[in-house]
Amino acid sequence: MNENAFWQLISDCTSPLPDPDAVRLAAALTNRLAAGRLATVTGFAEQLSWALYRLDRREYGHDLSGGGFLYTRAAVVAAGREAYEAVLRDPELFVPYAAGLVWAEDLLYVPDMAYRRITGEEWDRSTRYSYESYSNAAGWAEG
Repeated sequence: MNENAFWQLISDCTSPLPDPDAVRLAAALTNRLAAGRLATVTGFAEQLSWALYRLDRREYGHDLSGGGFLYTRAAVVAAGREAYEAVLRDPELFVPYAAGLVWAEDLLYVPDMAYRRITGEEWDRSTRYSYESYSNAAGWAEG
């Protein structure tokens, strides 16, 4: 799955109803991915990890706990490509997510749940980029 397909899938699965914590989005993504190929699930996991990794930077998370920072970054991804790219350009746009405790924790479990539904097994997932908070060494470097 390439970046454009990832963002299109997010857009296609976004609920027209308010979904601040992305619960509906996560359920829709899981259903869509579980109905497809395993390669799509693994591709989604890679793109999600990359998107979260790119937001793992000092200017976004300097005052946040590890879990809160991760869930807030997930909320930015859940907001869609336009919002995500705007936050990348202007870190001040991250503040409302963090200050409002807008979390999208469920988004993190989408690939694992889809994998389990397809294979019947737990996934010992490993992606190229870690989405865990503070794993992007370059994003946290002084300077």
